[in-house]
Amino acid sequence: MAYSIDVVSRAQKRLAELKSDRESLQWHRLLEAYEKVPRIRQIDQQLRKNMSAVALSAFTKDGSAQDYIAQGMALQQEREALIRANFPEGYIDESPICPRCSGTGYMGSAMCTCLQELCRQEQTKELSLLSCGEGSFEDFRLDYYEQQVDGSIGVSPRALMELNLKKCKRFAEHFGSENLLFVGGTGLGKTFLSACIARAVAEKGFSVAYEPAGRLFTKLEKNRFSPNEETQREAEKLYSCDLLILDDLGTELPGNFVTTALYNLLNERLLAGKPMIVSTNLLISEIAARYSPQIASRLQGSFHTLTFVGKDIRLIKNGFQF
Repeated sequence: MAYSIDVVSRAQKRLAELKSDRESLQWHRLLEAYEKVPRIRQIDQQLRKNMSAVALSAFTKDGSAQDYIAQGMALQQEREALIRANFPEGYIDESPICPRCSGTGYMGSAMCTCLQELCRQEQTKELSLLSCGEGSFEDFRLDYYEQQVDGSIGVSPRALMELNLKKCKRFAEHFGSENLLFVGGTGLGKTFLSACIARAVAEKGFSVAYEPAGRLFTKLEKNRFSPNEETQREAEKLYSCDLLILDDLGTELPGNFVTTALYNLLNERLLAGKPMIVSTNLLISEIAARYSPQIASRLQGSFHTLTFVGKDIRLIKNGFQF
């Protein structure tokens, strides 16, 4: 799962803070234990001496190591009994914040599940800040779509959108290598369902990048003509994230750079088997004319198209009468 450097960095910082807070609490409670039961302090002092004696005996080879080890075990048992008798269960907890990695976040070169969970949380938070992480499939309201059959499509807008909702849920539940193309007018739920998928996929632990078309091409253009560490990091995220959501394709300023950048992005992610969701108000024929037939061909051949129909939900919410 290819989390961005920024997400991993924030997660590592949180892990370090959680580790520090836990160690501080453990030390504070240990001092309380020493004050309440001085014998615990004496035992800890003796245990440290025993550890040094065991290490020293390895060099002197005088055979005393086993005696020190036995004494240490007896002291440890006494210590545990005193803690049980004087403090609530778990109050003096000296275990590391994560038993698998001891709070480092890694097991060898592999990311530990504790850091993965923090990355997932940071990813979800990032999507919320981008206005793409709010909402869930349960909040999608089919009653905004008319039940009367639309002669141009042969079904009612509500029936079609109910089918689209099921397909979006299936995409999120069985997230893999499928790509979705959302086609339809403004205010029909394309961005909302993209957000629902983004949230569901991010909660599974996958990395998600959500970018309106204008901002995406601005990032790629900056990295092309004024590259630095930040622009390279932002561009790399677009290519490497597990799911890329390109919202409102066709609202950006057209040009040769946009066409080339879009072709390269589509081509590289398709070759790598990395899923995408592209939403647009344009028909395939309009995409071919605006960008290129090659781009239209990739969108038509490698993406599953969901058509959005109905009346502008934003206007309905604001009380507009059609």
